[in-house]
Amino acid sequence: MIERINTYRLQHKLEESFGFSQWHYDTRNNLLVEIVDDSGAVGWGECYGPSEVTQSAISSFYAPLLIGRDATRNEAAWQHMWRAGLDFSRKGIMMGAMSGLDMAMLDLKGKLLGASASELMGGRIREQVSCYATGMYFRKVSEDELLDIIVEEAATYVDRGYGAMKIKVGKNMSFDERQVRKMRESFPDTQLMADSNHAYDLPEAVKMGRVLDECGYAWFEEPLSPQHQNLFRQLSEKVDVPIATGECEQTRWGFQDLLSAGGVNIAQPDLAYCGGPSEAVKIRAIASSHGVNTVPHSWGTMLNLASATHFLASNYVEPGRAESPEPLLEVDNTPNPMRDDMYVTALKIENGVVEVPQVPGLGVEPDRERMESFCIQKTET
Repeated sequence: MIERINTYRLQHKLEESFGFSQWHYDTRNNLLVEIVDDSGAVGWGECYGPSEVTQSAISSFYAPLLIGRDATRNEAAWQHMWRAGLDFSRKGIMMGAMSGLDMAMLDLKGKLLGASASELMGGRIREQVSCYATGMYFRKVSEDELLDIIVEEAATYVDRGYGAMKIKVGKNMSFDERQVRKMRESFPDTQLMADSNHAYDLPEAVKMGRVLDECGYAWFEEPLSPQHQNLFRQLSEKVDVPIATGECEQTRWGFQDLLSAGGVNIAQPDLAYCGGPSEAVKIRAIASSHGVNTVPHSWGTMLNLASATHFLASNYVEPGRAESPEPLLEVDNTPNPMRDDMYVTALKIENGVVEVPQVPGLGVEPDRERMESFCIQKTET
C-alpha cells in the first residue's frame, strides 16, 4: 500500500541562456515525485509544467487521494484521481501532476512485480531505440554568428553517432529559411526535423513547410498554435512534409479531438504531461485507430527520458511491414545537470542509440544527495 508521497522541486541557474521561438530559458526547473510503498519500495516520476504550481496540486489534492491505495493497481488509481478532479482538471497543470504520479506508480509497480516498464506497457519488442538529438537553440548573438554556432553544434551530434537531429525554427522567416537550407547543405545524409514551437500563422507555415519539403525534412513540428486544430488539415493540404504535434495536448480524449480534425501525421504526447505513461498507451491506441504514429515529446530529466524509452521499446509502427522504420527517441542535449549528473542509475546512450533498461521499473534512480543540492522545496504527504 502507498504509505508516503514526497515531491522535490528542483532548480538550476544556467551559465548561458538558450532560446526558441517564444522566449529564452536562463533557469531549469523540474519537479520529481517519490511514492513510497509500505514494503519500502520506491517509485519515481516527473511532472512537466510550472513546478511550483504542480507541486501544490500533488501535495494538497492528489497525494491524499492515493495514500493507502495498492500501487500495483495503477489504472484504478488513475481513474480515482481523474474522477476526483473531473469538474475542474480534465486538462492543464493538474493533469501534469497526475502524469508524474502515474509515472511514479508505474516505476513502483514494476519494482513490486519484478517487471520493466516496457513489459508493463505492452511488452518490449526491441532492446535498443534509435535517438535523435534535440538542441541547436537560439543564442543572443548576431544571426550570422548564430547560424555558425548552430551548424557547429550539430556537427558534434553527428560525430557522436546521431543519425537524426531536430532544429528550432520560428525566429523569423528569413533566418529560418537560411538555417533550414544551411543545415541540409551541411548534413546531406542526416535525417533532419524542424520545430517552430507554434510560432507561425497558416500562410507562414505553408511557406516554411514548402522549404522543408524541398530540403527533405522528416517532419514539421508544432507549425501552428495548438488552439487552432482545424488549421492543421489546411496546412497538410498545401505541403508534403509530415506534420507532428501534441506535446501541448493531454489525455486520450484530447488526442481523439486533435487527430479527428485531420492533418496531423505524428502524435507527440509528453509522458510527464499527457496523463502519464498509462494514459500514453491509450493515446497510442487512439493514434493507431487514425493511422497515425506516436513519437513522444521528451523534456526534463532522466525519468521522463526513461519513460519515453520504454514507450518506444513497446511501440509498433503504423501500418507495419517486413522492413518498418524504427521509432526515434528525442534526446535533449541542452545543458541540464539535473538530467545528466543527478542519477546513480541512468540510461546508456552511445552512437545515437539507447539501451532499453531491463531491470524492474523505469531503470533509472536519482542520487538523493545530488538531488538535494538542487532542491528548493520539498513536500511530504
